[in-house]
Amino acid sequence: MSQSIIKTQQLRFSYAADEGSVPPVVLDGVDLEIAEGSFVAVLGHNGSGKSTLAKHMNAILLPTGGKVYVSGIDTADEDALLDIRRTVGMVFQNPDNQIVANVVEEDVAFAPENLGVPSEEIRRRVDEALRQVGMYEYREHAPHLLSGGQKQRVAIAGVIAMRPRCIVLDEPTAMLDPIGRSEVMKTIRALNRTSGVTVVLITHHMDEAAMADRLVVMAKGKIVSDGPPRQVFRQVEALKSVGLTVPETTELLWQLRQAGVDVPLDALSDEECAQALYRLLQ
Repeated sequence: MSQSIIKTQQLRFSYAADEGSVPPVVLDGVDLEIAEGSFVAVLGHNGSGKSTLAKHMNAILLPTGGKVYVSGIDTADEDALLDIRRTVGMVFQNPDNQIVANVVEEDVAFAPENLGVPSEEIRRRVDEALRQVGMYEYREHAPHLLSGGQKQRVAIAGVIAMRPRCIVLDEPTAMLDPIGRSEVMKTIRALNRTSGVTVVLITHHMDEAAMADRLVVMAKGKIVSDGPPRQVFRQVEALKSVGLTVPETTELLWQLRQAGVDVPLDALSDEECAQALYRLLQ
């Protein structure tokens, strides 16, 4: 069993409420362990607590109850904040909010400069990070002239240049068109597969969640399902009951099963679904 890089124990969180009112509980006793090197998607409806959970993973938010550990360090330890942020990098929904410079390579260099990395090392990291996200030839471009997907890949490069062991992406494709979404998802997968970076992807897109090795489903501040995507997506009724859909392939096979046709529910990809239907028709 690989070492866990992020661990929450009975994590509870409430945002501050107006005077006299009881603050609503956003996270309600979350126990979660994320193994080093894994690719985990956290799926949930708006208001399920998934983004609030993400912000606990690099101490943007601190628990109102329970504990969060990053590589064994308690996030409530103020002296360890820099170590925590070096270990876990965050990428947010809107790439425009993360871009700080007027030239792509300067933007990617911004975080390592702030961490006091020597300049030759920064140069090496910036080039490497931009190559990793397929944006090296745009290194001298102005970020504001790039497409949404390209900007988000630059934002990811900026986090990679810090050399974190884990990257948490909070709905990174929410503001992108289908092409941008696919570029970003390809980048995220490659990061995990080729560089061994732990990836935690917060999403409400079923097709994105299906790419992960493990799927954690949240509803009303609790984890309601946790396992490989094939296993989780087979629980069609349970997911629908918390306001989530399932991938179109699973939905089609589920409808067929409702009609009494014997097909497997775990054929996730288009190819597997087509194969299942082909076998049925033979």
